Amino acid sequence: MKGTVIALGHIDGREVAALLRDGRLEDLALETDGLSPGAILRGTVGRPVKGLGGVFVDLPDGARGFLKQPKGLAPGQRILVQVAGVPETGKAIPLTQRLLFKSRYAIITPGAPGLNISRTIRDDALRAELEALSTAGMAGADEALGLILRSACDAAEPEEIAEDIAQMRGLAEAVLADLQGAPELLVDAPGPHELAWRDWGDVDEVDTSAEALDHTGALDQIEALAQPHVTLEGGASMAIETTRALIAVDVNTGADTSPAAGLKASLAAARDLPRQLRLRGLGGIVVVDLAPCPKRDRHVVEQVLGKAFRADAGEANLAGWTPLGNFELTRKRDRVPLAAWLNR
Repeated sequence: MKGTVIALGHIDGREVAALLRDGRLEDLALETDGLSPGAILRGTVGRPVKGLGGVFVDLPDGARGFLKQPKGLAPGQRILVQVAGVPETGKAIPLTQRLLFKSRYAIITPGAPGLNISRTIRDDALRAELEALSTAGMAGADEALGLILRSACDAAEPEEIAEDIAQMRGLAEAVLADLQGAPELLVDAPGPHELAWRDWGDVDEVDTSAEALDHTGALDQIEALAQPHVTLEGGASMAIETTRALIAVDVNTGADTSPAAGLKASLAAARDLPRQLRLRGLGGIVVVDLAPCPKRDRHVVEQVLGKAFRADAGEANLAGWTPLGNFELTRKRDRVPLAAWLNR
């Protein structure tokens, strides 16, 4: 299957959206219970936590969040927060005070003023038109409100963009004024189908048929992700396994016994690792036991890893090599682990 396809379907009655490029699964969105990343809430500041640099925040229905590096907050104060990630089992929900009101074409950024246009839009005439739309759409708004026009504006009609700006600005202004009252969910996170429309841009085909996940091949690839084994190019492979403390990745050369086998396997793993972590919903500390290769080639592996993670939407920090020759990194927990979702 050539081209880019979005498949919208259900697994066990729960919404699923899959993004495929030339038949390969590239991204996945799953319907989850509770508060998901992107939800905006009114909460109540709780007690500070010494040593952790943050405070607990009381949320609706008895939920509890954790806000890092709070400034000028007092216990009992009402604040607006956004869910910033997926919590580990038994831990508080990660929160941020940097709110984003996001739609397909526009993002309103309270506290980050300025009018900005996606760098992927390079046409000077179009940028000038979008700048005019931005200025008109934000005229009279609070100076603390900023606006980002997304790359999807490249193929949109001016009326659609203007309407999107107006809707997001109105929503942001209404929420920012709603500080009184008990903890409450003010803006829910998008479901998988809505998120696909909002964030995955224009594609060659959107399949909404009852068997979309099956006949696009997405379902088989989702089921394969439940297993640790990953087949790589050139006959190499890697195994991705989770523990309570970290994610362990073991890279193997397979049947290739040539002098360059270790480097080839390590480069293949480096290119595919961000996609595998994204699709599996894995985050936290990641330790990669790469295939054996000379130390002089480590910089090549590190460059490929850096390039691969820069192209990934998830926030990652590449820590580097350990004394034992493993590579360590961290990735933000921005989605529910697929294995746990499938086993519900």
